[in-house]
Amino acid sequence: MTTIDLKALKRLVRAAISARPVEIGCSECLAELDVFAEQTLADKEIPEALRLVREHLERCVDCREEFESLLVALRRVGTPE
Repeated sequence: MTTIDLKALKRLVRAAISARPVEIGCSECLAELDVFAEQTLADKEIPEALRLVREHLERCVDCREEFESLLVALRRVGTPE
């Protein structure tokens, strides 16, 4: 008998329910993450071209963690000591 990871199952169900007709995967999101982070740190409005990145980050825990780590690193680099 196989045991089911309930957390993983819940994430999978949420992802299936929130799927959109047009969305990007993790690799596409990560490829644009630097531009998205720069826009976020500059407090600029996110351009329509990055809308799919924002939507992906709202649904994907792994990519959101990468994004948050990138923001921390960029803030440290930009902060004079």
